[in-house]
Amino acid sequence: MHLRLLTVAAAAGIIAFTACSSPYKKSDQARKEKGKDLSGDPSFQAFAGRLRIAVRKRDFEMLNSLMAADFGYRWDTAPPGETAFSYWTEQNLWPELYEIVRGEFAPNGEYMVAPPAFAANPDSYPGYRAGTRMINGAWRFAYFVPAPPAGEQALGQ
Repeated sequence: MHLRLLTVAAAAGIIAFTACSSPYKKSDQARKEKGKDLSGDPSFQAFAGRLRIAVRKRDFEMLNSLMAADFGYRWDTAPPGETAFSYWTEQNLWPELYEIVRGEFAPNGEYMVAPPAFAANPDSYPGYRAGTRMINGAWRFAYFVPAPPAGEQALGQ
């Protein structure tokens, strides 16, 4: 009798546990959908927070760990030895970068981009834009560039 009661209780517990929805299941599913607004996703929020702090502090080591291997920071070929960090310093782009990444992000294809005005009008947005995307299960800072030169297609499309 006790064994039957214990078995029924265990089965009921298993059914109740598997019926619970998990926020991780929902966010994983959302990440698989192109163009889905992931600005509220906990992993994106954590990534964006680390990115904002690293940019504000100009923490090259942290930024480097957040950047994609093929990070884009200019439209032409960079001179030998130049890095995104040295370019941003030379061009005084750190304040611009901080203003962009501290704002909101919006979906644009496979990317979450800032500012949202760029996502709304990628072909005609005139200013700098930043893009992040999921690479091998982790968010990465993919690019920070000005508007493309005439005849070039905007990134993140």
